[in-house]
Amino acid sequence: MLEARDDDLRLPHRTLKLDTLVRLRWLAIAGQTAALLVVHFGLGYPFPLVFCFGLVAFSAWLNIFLKILWPETRRLSERMAAIQLGYDLIQMGGLLYLTGGLGNPFAFLLLAPVMISATGLSAHKTILLGLLAAGIASILAVFHMPLPWHDTGDFFLPPIYAFGVWTALVCALAFMGVYAFRVAEEARQLADALAASELVLAREQHINALDGLAAAAAHELGTPLATIFLTAKELKPEFETDDPRGEDVALIASQAERCRDILAKLTSLSDEGDLHIRRMPLSQLIEEVVSPYRDFGTRIEVDMRGDGGEPVGARNPGIIYGLGNLVENAVDFAEATVKVEGRWSGKDVRIVISDDGPGFAPDVLARLGEPYVTARGRGRDARGDHGERAGGLGLGFFIAKTLLERTGARLYFDNRRVPAHGAVITVAWPRPVMDQEGETAVEKDVALAASADTGALT
Repeated sequence: MLEARDDDLRLPHRTLKLDTLVRLRWLAIAGQTAALLVVHFGLGYPFPLVFCFGLVAFSAWLNIFLKILWPETRRLSERMAAIQLGYDLIQMGGLLYLTGGLGNPFAFLLLAPVMISATGLSAHKTILLGLLAAGIASILAVFHMPLPWHDTGDFFLPPIYAFGVWTALVCALAFMGVYAFRVAEEARQLADALAASELVLAREQHINALDGLAAAAAHELGTPLATIFLTAKELKPEFETDDPRGEDVALIASQAERCRDILAKLTSLSDEGDLHIRRMPLSQLIEEVVSPYRDFGTRIEVDMRGDGGEPVGARNPGIIYGLGNLVENAVDFAEATVKVEGRWSGKDVRIVISDDGPGFAPDVLARLGEPYVTARGRGRDARGDHGERAGGLGLGFFIAKTLLERTGARLYFDNRRVPAHGAVITVAWPRPVMDQEGETAVEKDVALAASADTGALT
């Protein structure tokens, strides 16, 4: 049900805003300027100051050019953002070449553009920038100008120490890049999946809003329609039987009568006579969930048992969609049979969905319900027609879990005990949450308002 829409709900990858890179570059320019001034004038260490400030000035002019060319709110493509970060790496590499290479304590600032890419760009662009940074570090390990030092002579790192610094820098690029990318990617996936579930909820809310729209229409149209009906009724005796104007007045009255019937149908969703539309027993809820999948070639068994009266709850599209997605997944992977059990007691209400398929993969069982975690991989037990579904985005379970948990449910995932095989999903609600008796205050207000408006037409 929901899994089929995962590709539609996949949100575009995040992009970096131009203003973000410009501000970070200004911060780097300020830091580089301060470091050059302190080292040259404060500490008195000689180095090619003009060339160094030339590189810093070029970055400043680049920022000014970008601010003039594009507005601050412009979002850069991944390619353009990667090019700008690549320039920052090359500019930093140039400064390090002029000031001692990897012997410069600021050499580890080569990590900064790669970290920005890891948190904001794709893995492909991050890998390319990481390789560029590693290449710059490799060049600086061999070719560079002397490190600024006292007049006692040029300072050179021992080769073994320079190799150690290069190794540490490359390892830091790899480890910190992967670490930052994974943390940022998980945050992006969670945000995208939550947004996807909000889209599903928004679609359902649009459908549910039709009931309120009908009541609002009846409320707004009730008074003017009553006036038209009463005026036509009073004018009808004023004309003779053969007067054509009398026929027109009779037509107006009949059409007003027809409008009254239409309004009565619109407001019937709030009437006691149609209470079954808004509320349903647990057995009816399960039947509505499983009925679309009875013709898929898999036998679906429904078993209802419990203590006391059967629970009756509000018709919630979130529950129907969430349970429907779980049943569809069970039907997809079952070999022959899917069993849906309804159980209730004085404390809770449980729906257990089980199948005789391959079951959940052990490596994902503990993470089911997280975004982009597929429920069952391409295992050797999966049938051929399941291969494509098994490779989906994994949003279906996340959306189903989100929808059901918003109704107060708890979900438990497990596999059937050996020698049996298959998956078992338990959805449990506290009995007071599921078994809601009577109407809510809002429903009563809508029903009273609708009955008052339609009553004015009689």
